[in-house]
Amino acid sequence: MEERTETLNLSDFSEKINRIRTAMSSVIVGQERTVDLLLTVILAKGHVLIEGVPGVAKTLMARLMSKLIEARFSRIQFTPDLMPSDVLGTSVFNLKTSEFGFHKGPVFADMVLVDEINRAPAKTQAALFEVMEERQATVDGITYPMSPLYTILATQNPIEQEGTYKLPEAQLDRFLMKITMQYPTLEEEIKILERHHTHTRLTSLDEIVPILTHAELLQLCDYVHKVYIDPTLLQYIAQIIHQTRTSKAVYLGASPRASVALMQSAKSFALLQGRDFITPEDVKFIAPSILQHRLILTAEAEMEGHTPIKVVQRLIEKVEVPK
Repeated sequence: MEERTETLNLSDFSEKINRIRTAMSSVIVGQERTVDLLLTVILAKGHVLIEGVPGVAKTLMARLMSKLIEARFSRIQFTPDLMPSDVLGTSVFNLKTSEFGFHKGPVFADMVLVDEINRAPAKTQAALFEVMEERQATVDGITYPMSPLYTILATQNPIEQEGTYKLPEAQLDRFLMKITMQYPTLEEEIKILERHHTHTRLTSLDEIVPILTHAELLQLCDYVHKVYIDPTLLQYIAQIIHQTRTSKAVYLGASPRASVALMQSAKSFALLQGRDFITPEDVKFIAPSILQHRLILTAEAEMEGHTPIKVVQRLIEKVEVPK
């Protein structure tokens, strides 16, 4: 068994992560699982696709998180008539200098909320390919680097399909995770109603102060690479990915990018729990969000009522958990 060479001191960071969770719950009732997954994506330096019906606080969650981690926030509303220049920016001729100057579009920020990403045509969606994969944008032959913490949060409505465009598989694979935001439970719904009934003053986003600075967040991201993972857990992750390629219910399984994403996300999630090592439970918690948008089911499986998330959960259960 491989020996660990370093132990990370995570006490200060754990306290601040818990403060972020508390601050999120003071504004948004429930959604603790979603908050943890969103933090995991940020630490793993990935992007996330959030699916949920209107009214479950997707936009509010993104704005609040950006405030708490001192990130510059930008929002893009995708529509059928949106052009790539509306996303990336455009070169404008300056009459005073007789030169073209580049005006950056809304995609230039630390955290970018792409609302209803499936409402824009493929040409506009393709404008995100480079920034998502390489964290840079090339316009008129000039490359502009993005922030080290660059994160895209894209939302889509799972029900309304009229006037939408299916996301290409290549773009879906660039999202580290797909998070499905559920309706609140009965108890959570009652809490929401009580807040509004008693006119409880909700915290204004302008009053939110950062809990983690840019430098602290970058340091925590660097810690991800130092999280210990036992070789048996590497085999466990590989076996889960292999199951997606051999299952009769799956037409297209997960790529090697998915296995790397699962490992990195498990490391990030372990840090959020105050640990510098991952456990099988970390992998099992993260795996459905990593894999559900990367699988294409067979027509027979879909006709039988199977969904990607259910298939993933069943495949995970087939793999023996390391002792």
